[in-house]
Amino acid sequence: MSITHGSFTVVRTYDADPDRVFRAWADPAAKAIWFGAGGDGADPAHELDFRIGGRELNRGEFEGAVYRYEAVYHDIVEAERIVYAYDMYKDDARISVSLGSVQLEPARSGTKLTYTESTAFFDDADTPEQRQAGTEQIFDALGDALKAPAGT
Repeated sequence: MSITHGSFTVVRTYDADPDRVFRAWADPAAKAIWFGAGGDGADPAHELDFRIGGRELNRGEFEGAVYRYEAVYHDIVEAERIVYAYDMYKDDARISVSLGSVQLEPARSGTKLTYTESTAFFDDADTPEQRQAGTEQIFDALGDALKAPAGT
C-alpha cells in the first residue's frame, strides 16, 4: 500500500467570455460534450448537479478498465471560481482523491482559465504526470467545444 502526492496547474486562454466558459461547466448538456468525452463520446449516464454541495458522476473505459469520477462541489462563484473534490476509481478500486480549483479571469482575447489540482494517488495506480496529461487533454476538449457558435 502506497501513497504519492502531486499537484499541478494548467492555464488556458479561450476565445469566449467568462460567462460562456462558466456555462460550459454548469450546463449538463454542454459539459457532456467536452468533459471526459473519449473517442466514443460522453458517458450517457453522466450526472451533474452543479451547485454547492452538488455531485457529479462520470465514467468511461480506457485500455480495458472502467474509470469512475465522483465529485462534490464545495464553492461556486458564477463566472469566477469553481472548487470541488473528487475521487477517481479504476474498476472498483479508488485510485486517487483530488481537490481541484478553477479560476476564470477576463483576458484580452476572452477568458484565462487557471486550474490547480492537488491529489493523493494510491498504490501506484496513477501518477501525477499521467493525471496532468489527461487534464490537459480535457481542457483542450473544452477549448474545442467553445469554438462552436454559442447556443450550439
